[in-house]
Amino acid sequence: MRILLIEDDEVLGNAVADHVAEAGHTVDRAKCLSEADDSLAVATYDLALLDLMLPDGLGIPFLRKRRARGDSTPVIILTALDQITERIDGLNAGADDYLVKPFDLAELSARIGSVARRYGGNPNPVVRLGAFEVDLAARTIRREGRPVPLTAREWVLLEAFLARPNQVLSKAQLEERLWSFEAEIESNAIEVYVSRLRRKLDHSVIETVRGLGYRLGCP
Repeated sequence: MRILLIEDDEVLGNAVADHVAEAGHTVDRAKCLSEADDSLAVATYDLALLDLMLPDGLGIPFLRKRRARGDSTPVIILTALDQITERIDGLNAGADDYLVKPFDLAELSARIGSVARRYGGNPNPVVRLGAFEVDLAARTIRREGRPVPLTAREWVLLEAFLARPNQVLSKAQLEERLWSFEAEIESNAIEVYVSRLRRKLDHSVIETVRGLGYRLGCP
């Protein structure tokens, strides 16, 4: 998943960004609402993590404006504001979840996974892919009970296909999910990761749609 973290606190922001990146997600950081708007204008995100008290404004009005414009990016609010009225305001503004600081990073990971599965159309954390059993919550994959080890990048790529099983994903769309703004991307990087997934799983797991991109296959 590509995630936008909107948080101005340096210590917390770095901790969350590092934790989310270690889980295999791509993270872009915005330290104010104007930076968040700029990022959302040029990239497609699977999820935004939104603080409510930013240097240039409040998160709830920002979220309301984004929803009014038709922005459907899933949002988890991360805030120290813990009153029930504030939680209700956040959810009514269009947030998908609300997590009060200080929070456990493992709980954040669980909530990220829950929101991702909900938007992917499959709330069940365990899905079948041919002979493979994929646990989206634990981020593991098994074949006949035996684990198949995937690197973080390989997992993110597979996750992108699982979230859109009937869609063709272009090379540019896949690059967006795998790398942040600062990353340098080799021209054949997607081809390399697709080839690795095919070797580890099955050649038919990912189909090449000539001239368009790739699609989840049926091994």
